Amino acid sequence: MHGGSINDCYRWQGAAGPVFVKCCDVSRGWILEAEADGLSRLATAIRVPAVRAAGIAGRQAFLALEWIELRSPDARAERRLGEALARLHRVTADAFGLERDNAIGATSQSNRRTTDWVAFWRERRLGAQLDLAARNGYGGRLQERGQRLLERVGDFFIDYRPAPSLLHGDLWAGNRAIRADGAPVVFDPAVYFGDREADLAMTRLFGGFGADFHAAYAAEWPLDAGIAARRDLYNLYHVLNHLNLFGGGYRAQAEAMIDRLLAAIGH
Repeated sequence: MHGGSINDCYRWQGAAGPVFVKCCDVSRGWILEAEADGLSRLATAIRVPAVRAAGIAGRQAFLALEWIELRSPDARAERRLGEALARLHRVTADAFGLERDNAIGATSQSNRRTTDWVAFWRERRLGAQLDLAARNGYGGRLQERGQRLLERVGDFFIDYRPAPSLLHGDLWAGNRAIRADGAPVVFDPAVYFGDREADLAMTRLFGGFGADFHAAYAAEWPLDAGIAARRDLYNLYHVLNHLNLFGGGYRAQAEAMIDRLLAAIGH
């Protein structure tokens, strides 16, 4: 199957019908194990492909998922997805993070739990990506301005205290579709408990989610008035991850986001 940039993907025809199979080197099998865990968590509140099997075959790790015939969302499906995502976010925990680490794309994602959301986002998300960028040779202004931002992350939460909501974690348009019967489905998660605004911010990063989706979510669970001010803060994590995974073409975008964030807090 085409489209994957991280794993090899196949449509495997078995006696009971087709399954969707992801394969990778056994050294990276933990990523597929974490994905299976994330799908099982999401399945309590939103439609995902069911896990059929997971394991090791020679030097390959594999994850076999329910085969679902997918098509692009229409307005009705967008509304249903907005409502379903709000219900997912109402699944909460007593701390931010998760009992296990997972991955965002091919990048390790630390989910060590804490009750301090500002510290979690500063250290486990933005700080971790900036450290990785430095190891990848992206220094200079990106690091200088990025470190200033890390010191000021708390300024975006003076009057806002998010709850630890169950998040998809990588919710761009390529990770959602609808089934042939019109029901929305999501896949390829990077699950943890965090601010629901982090999921919603990513739905606007690369586009693809329409007004019907956003209106349905807000009707199901109204949003904080300051959500727009934190959108770049959350999407910066994904842009830095793209920089670390795919190269310097994302550097200018990351630096521009950091500049906007610092300007918003007068720094």
